[in-house]
Amino acid sequence: MQATLSLPSSSTMLNKNFIYGVATASFQIEGGAANRLPCIWDTFCNTPGKVLDNSNGDVACNHYNLWEKDIELIDSLGVDAYRLSISWPRVMTQSGDLNPEGVHYYLNILKRLKDKNIKAFVTLYHWDLPQHLEDNGGWLNRETAYKFQEYADKISIALKGYVHSYATLNEPFCSAYLGYEAGIHAPGIKGKEYGKKAAHHLLLAHGLAMQVLTKNSPNTSNGIVLNFTPAYPATDSAADKAASDYADDYFNQWYAKPLFDAQYPSINEQLPKDQQPVIFKDDMEIISHPLDFLGVNFYTRAVYSHDDNEKFKEMPAREPRTDIGWEIYPDAFTALLTSLNEKYILPPIYITENGAAMADKIVDDEVLDNDRISYYQSHLNAVHCAIEKGVNVQGYFAWSLMDNFEWAEGYTKRFGIVYVNYETQKRTIKASGLAYKNLISNR
Repeated sequence: MQATLSLPSSSTMLNKNFIYGVATASFQIEGGAANRLPCIWDTFCNTPGKVLDNSNGDVACNHYNLWEKDIELIDSLGVDAYRLSISWPRVMTQSGDLNPEGVHYYLNILKRLKDKNIKAFVTLYHWDLPQHLEDNGGWLNRETAYKFQEYADKISIALKGYVHSYATLNEPFCSAYLGYEAGIHAPGIKGKEYGKKAAHHLLLAHGLAMQVLTKNSPNTSNGIVLNFTPAYPATDSAADKAASDYADDYFNQWYAKPLFDAQYPSINEQLPKDQQPVIFKDDMEIISHPLDFLGVNFYTRAVYSHDDNEKFKEMPAREPRTDIGWEIYPDAFTALLTSLNEKYILPPIYITENGAAMADKIVDDEVLDNDRISYYQSHLNAVHCAIEKGVNVQGYFAWSLMDNFEWAEGYTKRFGIVYVNYETQKRTIKASGLAYKNLISNR
């Protein structure tokens, strides 16, 4: 029996003004690698042992060639909005000029979306840094923040009139920590002395981009997308609570507090000097440029205990878990949204990513992913509860539109509400996609 999605009849999430969308990212779906400059993920994929299945993004979902059919697919779901990212190395040349071919590609997509009355939520940076900038230090080089501002300036002028909302960055935590501290994402640099430096330059890039977006695109809603993995103590002990508080500051509030309070969490002063970012005089003022919205990405929580050698130790994920190994704990979603609302003076919020990797099987041209529908149901309820508690959430984007290249996991994990056969590129709407469509159409 196919499961459905529903919300309380009183929910503001059933209001026609509440935006429902689907989301993707350029490197994960586009392919078309020959038609753009190399990026850090190309290099990372070509480094043995970095990607689980030794795959790459050269073809991915071939959205570069199949975008027209994919927009028809998006339209068939009845969504209000589509969140996509611009590939920086596709639209900019190494000399810093716009690449007309790349700009034309995105203009065609945006025009088609506009024709179908689907709002375009555009992310300017979803991790695909041009390799030539990484060769000059990447996000460890302060100059990269100014290169990003130049890119944001030029592309926002080129796309004028076709974008509903701009996000500067997607999940700077992942770019900084996973890319420059843990080394498990591109560019694969590992060292505690690098993570916070990269994070600061990413946040500076965000603030600089907000300056030009405010000037060039005042009629769009401009903001940033942060991911949050709420930190919970393993026990009620004071030591475990202190460990989870530290982890929360290190992984979550490090990226939010500068935006709203123009300062980093106080743990910055506890870090060794070589791990602290180098902050120039006006940096925090630039970073805290007013936002039109905050994008929140949520998937799971993390549980921490005290560790004698480190400030905290992350415990194994508890059951139930998704196929990627993340605990399913929707109560943390409500708690996250309400705690952010209490901690900061927030702009309107969009849930820009929420979803689950499940071990999908296609049988007789159907994918009965009731486990994913259950995940969506519990998390939509969690958002509803947060709204009831006073959080101003104005939209929700399912991650992801379709199965795609899942970064270091390659093509081994499926997050889509649409199944992709990577050999034939056939798309099949899963039961979760049909349930999502029905929820939207029944508003």
